This record gives sequence, structure tokens and C-alpha cells, in this order.
Amino acid sequence: MPSWAGSRAKTGIPLTNTTVEGEIYLQLPDEAGAQRFATAVSTPGNPAYGQYLSPAQWKAQFAPSQAATDQLVAWVKAQGMVVTGVPASGMYVVFRGTVAQINAAFQVAEQTYSFQNSSVIGPDRAPTLPGDIAPLVSGVSIDQGRLLTRPDSVREGSDAQPSGQVAPVPLSTPCSSYWDQKEVTVPPTQTGATSVPTVLCGYTPAQMQATYGIGDGTTVNATAGSGQTVAIIDAFASPTMFQDANQYSSLHGLPALTSSTYSENLPSVYYDQALCAQPSGWQGEEALDVEAVHSTAPGASILYAAGSNCGGGLDIAMSKILDGKLATIVSNSYGNVGEAVSADALRGEQDIHLQAASEGIGLYFSSGDSGDEKANLGYTSPDFPASSPFVTAVGGTSLALGASNNYLFETSWGTTRQRLVAQPNGTLAYGGSLPGSFVYGAGGGTSAAFAQPAYQAALVPAGLANGKRVSPDVAALADPWTGFRIGLSAITNDHSLNTGAYAEERIGGTSLACPLTAGLMASAQAATGKQIGFANPAVYAAAAAPGAAMRDVASPSTPVNMARAYPATGQTYVATLGLDSSLVSTPGYDDTTGVGSMTETFAQQVAAQH
Repeated sequence: MPSWAGSRAKTGIPLTNTTVEGEIYLQLPDEAGAQRFATAVSTPGNPAYGQYLSPAQWKAQFAPSQAATDQLVAWVKAQGMVVTGVPASGMYVVFRGTVAQINAAFQVAEQTYSFQNSSVIGPDRAPTLPGDIAPLVSGVSIDQGRLLTRPDSVREGSDAQPSGQVAPVPLSTPCSSYWDQKEVTVPPTQTGATSVPTVLCGYTPAQMQATYGIGDGTTVNATAGSGQTVAIIDAFASPTMFQDANQYSSLHGLPALTSSTYSENLPSVYYDQALCAQPSGWQGEEALDVEAVHSTAPGASILYAAGSNCGGGLDIAMSKILDGKLATIVSNSYGNVGEAVSADALRGEQDIHLQAASEGIGLYFSSGDSGDEKANLGYTSPDFPASSPFVTAVGGTSLALGASNNYLFETSWGTTRQRLVAQPNGTLAYGGSLPGSFVYGAGGGTSAAFAQPAYQAALVPAGLANGKRVSPDVAALADPWTGFRIGLSAITNDHSLNTGAYAEERIGGTSLACPLTAGLMASAQAATGKQIGFANPAVYAAAAAPGAAMRDVASPSTPVNMARAYPATGQTYVATLGLDSSLVSTPGYDDTTGVGSMTETFAQQVAAQH
């Protein structure tokens, strides 16, 4: 059962003909052996380091038998349910059934529950299976909780308060092309300052290359990442992604993508569009992922793999990459709300991550945009899948570049803001004390589900870990106030998938940090000729070595403020950067930026561990 399914959250009984997606994970014959192998081939200094398996070898050594998968598929179909996906590895079965079919097959009573301001269906008790099927299975997911998986991105204007909630303030904050290019007068801040920098317009690909040490900020390095393939996974697909990416490239000095350097692996049908926030809800994420990877690895090929929904469809998209070894780096800018999925599903998902690590495929996941998630869950939790010990979790920073595209500073991403209000005499004041209320920030924290992996033992403070996995592992730009510029032709109709004209906007979130990092890793692989694989053991080894080139991010010594107006509502806010709910950035490892902010030099140091 998922943690949110309980009597107090129950709101009703779903119609018996309502269709629900389910997923059954098969037992790995030797799960402990698979974990040992994945750890060994990923750990510098181990004799097996880099001795990766092919997909066929993984299946032969660690996957369930074909007979077991076939038996499970036959049983699901015998219950009248429809199988919608079985990977070549045979590790799980995705299916759809009515509430009546699921109740009968698993001996449960599906209920409707309230979770995350949504009505979702889940079982009233743990599901059971027949005696001949149960020994084959490690877990069963028959709830809609995973359909609340969302992109970890913050689009321009999406963080405005509803119109009319706050009285308009006539203050203009024209955006800046670099840090402190423009300032605006405000009431005294915490430091007594009466003028603060305005929100940025969104950094460009050239500025991103300058930030991370790939280019000089003037001319784009077009060959970084050559010979590599980065896969990107999101739900659904933009009908204009290829054209949009090439228009974006032509406007920002990037090389054009071609049929040889850009490809898509798309499902034949979409499911659960409403619960999954529709194709339009994921389109900005897809554009961000493709254009961010193309900015930090312009020479790399990109494979976009779409999930048929935001649940089991994402797993099928992942398995197509793993079972065909179609890429060695996979960017995943989405996550659950904390670890609030069933323990069975956590274990089943981790088995997929084991396959990737064993094959030398690095999985990168965004750490989330809601800080410690306490506001959403009532308790602190890192987001999953970023909290899995066999993926690289990417946290976020706020980034300041100077007029010459020179690196000035970073803070951890945590935006706390206070609104400006007009006084009767016409002057401005704050609507409360600074810094105000927390809006969003990089996810992270200590897992409740996974034990501390060996690679974290030396650098993660024991008092923070308490014997558990802590995320994130690394960080990159995420703050939408200092965000990245993307371009897309927005979907105007989710049924016909019609689109409007191409336009550009600023965007942020750890959904930005993740593909930026994936691109950096691709460029490092190209530069060194090494296949990094599951990066974490090498990341922590490189971070502990003399001359480690990541940027250690700590909390600002004095408050850092910015101003931003929302023209659509007339609201204006002053933000204080670097305040991320209960998560704190400190010298050394911390639970907002991991070992530190990425650079291309550090990515090459990670690769050099081979």
C-alpha cells in the first residue's frame, strides 16, 4: 500500500469500470548479487571497475527467467486485464484493468483517496497473489500515486499568486542579461540596501558554456560531446521539438540538429493525460531538456524517449534505452513527491537502476523543487527516484555571472520572497518581514527507504546521514530567478496537439540542473574517451581528491536579494536567495548541492577515475 492510502484520506469509492494502471515487478533471482555487481563495476579501484555487461548478459545473469515473465503475463491476461508494456529484460509487467478486475485479481477494494490536492485511486490493503504467481513477484503497484510524477521545472509566471490576491504595485523590474546589470529601488532590505538587482532574462547557451568551462561565453564550442549519445526521458512528446530545437540553435549559435544527431522513440498511444498534467504540461520540460543538453554537449547526439504516461510508461521508455543500450547517459528531470510510493515500487524501480549501472549507463535525476517536502507531506523527505542509491541526484543553485560572462558566485537554490505593497502615501513597504515565505528550492535530504551507500561514507556527515542515503550528489543552475532561456512552440490543444508560434521564455528548476549535468558528463566522456557509467562512486572519489574542481557552495555570509515583478498580476516581490526550507548548504557535502556545483573540469576528473 502507498503511504497516503488510509481511512482519514479516503474520499469515496471509484466506479467499478474505472481503468487503473498497475505494474508488477518480478523477483531478481539474485538481487543481492546484482547489487554487488553494479557496485563493483562502478567503483574506482575495484578490479571489476568498468567491466560492464551488455543487455543480453544482464538478462542472462540477473533478470527473471523468460518463463517467469511469460507466466505472469498469462496470469494478468487471464484476469481480463490488458498488458501495455513488458520490457525485453522481462523485469516487470505494466497493465491496465478496471477497478472491478483489480479488486478481484488482487483481493483488495480500490478506494479514492485525497493526496496532493488530487483524487487518486489505491488499494485499501496490501494486494495478494495466487500461490503459483506470488513467488515470482517482488512487488505490486495498483495505485495512481505514480501518476502524480511531475517535471521538476518552474516556468516563467507559474509561481505568481492568483490575480486579485495581492494588490498591484506599479513597479517595473526589467530583466537583466547578467547579474546586477539593472537594479530597482526597494524599501530597505535586511542589509539596509535600497537598491537590488532585477531578475535575469535567462542565461544563454554561450553563458552556460562559460559557466561550466566548456566555452569562452562569446563563441559556442560546437564540438563538445562529439561521439556521445544522451537520452532524455519525459512523459508525452512535443510535436515540434525538432523544429523548435533548431530554431533555438540558429538564434543562439548552436549547431543544427540533424536526423543523424536527433531521434525520438515515441509510444503509439498516450494514457492518463489528465492525471499526468497533459502533454502541454510536459512540453516545456522536454524543450528545456533537449536545449540544455544541446548547450553543454552541442556535438552529442540526443535520443528523446517518451513515456506513454507519467507512471509505468516512463519505465517502459527507460527500459527501451537499457535493453538496447541506446545511450550511456540518461537525463530524467521528474520525480515523485518525496518517497511517498509503496516500498514494493521503490524496490522494483531500484532494480531498473541496477540494470543501468551494470551496463555502464549513468542515470541522472533531478532532486526536486520543493525543498524538504515537509509542506507537501507533513514530514521531511527527499524525492524519489533521485534518492535511489544507484542514480546520480542533481541538486540546484542560484548563479551569478558578470558582464564578461565571468563566474561571480553561487548560492544553493532556495527562494524565499516577500511582496511589496503600496502605502496610503504612495511609498512602498514590505507586506511582512523579510525574508518572507519559502516558495521553492532544490530537493534533498535523508532517505527513509535506502541505507547509506559506501561511496557516501567518507564525505557525508554522519549526523546528516544517520546510516541512510542522502541526496543530492552534485548540483548545477536551477533557480528560475537566475534561470535559462528556452524556446518552443507551445501546445494550444492537448487533443489535437496543435501548437502556436515559436517563443522564448525563462525557466528553472532542478529539471534544468539535471540535463546541464548530463551534457557536461557527455562532454567529459568525449574529452577523455572514458565511459563513466553510474557516476556516484567516482564523483565522491574525485571530490575527496586534492585539486577537486567542483565549486563548494555554502550559505551566503550576508543576504542576497533580487526583485521581480509579475506583469500579468501586478505583483512585485523581493527574494532572498539561498534559503532552502530546512535544507542548509554548508562547506563540504550538504543536502542541497551535494559535493558541490559542477564544472567541466570536475566532470573530467570523475571520468579520469577509470
